[in-house]
Amino acid sequence: MVLQSAALDSVGFIRDYQELSALKEFLDATVDHKHLNNVLGHDRTTSETLSKWLYDWCKARWPEVVAVRVCESPRTWAEYRP
Repeated sequence: MVLQSAALDSVGFIRDYQELSALKEFLDATVDHKHLNNVLGHDRTTSETLSKWLYDWCKARWPEVVAVRVCESPRTWAEYRP
């Protein structure tokens, strides 16, 4: 996830990592050890569709989100950035 803001808070963050832990909790509860086609409700579960799906989830919670990247391996990834 990529965050962007014109200013930092008083501590120097855009968002504290503690707030962003909701994403980890969501992933653990929703996709960990699950068949992604079932989670997304279709059989087009590419890195691109996953990154957009996660972007939508994150953007609804944190307006500073500007992109989400899903890595398939250390050298291959897809990023959704509207």
